[in-house]
Amino acid sequence: MKNLGKIILILLITNIVALASVKATLDSSSVEAGELVTYSLHLSGSNIKRPIISSLCGVNVVATSSQASVEIINGNTRRSHILSYQFIPRKSCVIDAVEVEIDSHIETSNSVELIVSKVVANKDSDFILVLKSSKKEVYVGETFEVDLFLKQKRNVEAVDSKFVAPILKGFWIKSESKPKRIDSEKYTTTKITYKMAAQRVGQLSITPAQLQIASRTHIRDSWGSWIPKIKWKTYFSNELIVDVKKLPADVSLVGDFNIVASVDKTQINSNEAINLTIKVQGNGNLEDIKSFKPYIDGVNIFDEKIVIKENILTQKIVFVGDSDFLIKPFTLKYFNPTTKEIKTISTDAIDIKVKNSKAQTKLIVEKEQVKPVEKVVLTKESEVPKYWFVLVFVLGLASGVFIMLLKSYKFKTKKQVVSIKEPKILLVKFLPYKHNEDVRAMMDILERNIYEDAKIEVDKKLLRELVKKYDIS
Repeated sequence: MKNLGKIILILLITNIVALASVKATLDSSSVEAGELVTYSLHLSGSNIKRPIISSLCGVNVVATSSQASVEIINGNTRRSHILSYQFIPRKSCVIDAVEVEIDSHIETSNSVELIVSKVVANKDSDFILVLKSSKKEVYVGETFEVDLFLKQKRNVEAVDSKFVAPILKGFWIKSESKPKRIDSEKYTTTKITYKMAAQRVGQLSITPAQLQIASRTHIRDSWGSWIPKIKWKTYFSNELIVDVKKLPADVSLVGDFNIVASVDKTQINSNEAINLTIKVQGNGNLEDIKSFKPYIDGVNIFDEKIVIKENILTQKIVFVGDSDFLIKPFTLKYFNPTTKEIKTISTDAIDIKVKNSKAQTKLIVEKEQVKPVEKVVLTKESEVPKYWFVLVFVLGLASGVFIMLLKSYKFKTKKQVVSIKEPKILLVKFLPYKHNEDVRAMMDILERNIYEDAKIEVDKKLLRELVKKYDIS
């Protein structure tokens, strides 16, 4: 009798353990690549510790769900749980047994096998994805296009859809067009064009694009009832392989280009700015073109950032000099993949004339210095009458009074000063004083803000003092 209680307890524990179980199932054991599969764990027991499952068959779990129920049989309470994990397999696999802690004991599920078959191309499919490349062989940096076509039957509807773009690793994506819709009798086609260029040599892969489609269906649940369900299926495009070749030596540009350079004027005053614009147009790796900023002795040159819009590259350069100078031709060397030739193109040279330049002023002064002085000898016959001296004295006195009045008027008139809100004008006006340390520091800030978009805060008080100190007007 003393062991009766122990025996009853052992029997109860044995019964509970017998009720604890875990079983693994698949909603379908054979699917096509891209179809959504549900893996379920059927758990029985009172105290269940849920397992953590984040991936199945080498792919991530995309959704999870759970169901619970309680059954009372002959006075015994039985709790059941169904844990479901959804994933989109890409290849066949065996899902190994899973260990689950139930009622402080480790229970092990069965393993399940999943057969994944390749998608057979079907021209009559509800959804079709196709990738097409304009070129199969390209050079590094050469521009080419890849078209993505998505076809959907006109009478087919989707509850939801998710598009996964192809992985374009190893390529520069220059642009992506807006979707273009094309309607036909059977399909509605959406076209997207990627303009791209290869970054390195070798066989580069463009992975298949994916379209995940959700549709309504009905399935039988674990208790035999039909329930509505959203089922996802993934459609894949074809894969593209691009053979990328190396460019010839000493060439970094590939394509077909033309180049022009223009200035706003060819004659200026000393220290006046010349604005030059360079334009390169064509198909190719424009982004690899570096600044055209040249060096000209005695000329201050400021270059703005290169701007690329579609197939046109633009750069603006400012020249400021105090004597005549020549802007030499700008050249561009590139490889033409069509003709397989290396070409060099260039702009015309531009001759800039500077009025009142230092060189001209120096020449005039030198000429005046060597000009002979003529000696005037007055004879008695050519002596000036005395009344002329009186007339000259009166005229000189009147001129002196007029000049004094004019100076007084100018002094009263407020001198026009350049606004500190015009940094480009100030930069040019400061050039004659650039050897002064305070002016040079301010010019560096103005130049970086204008041409490099540095956004450095300018000390306005100091700027006003410099304008006043050097009489900038």
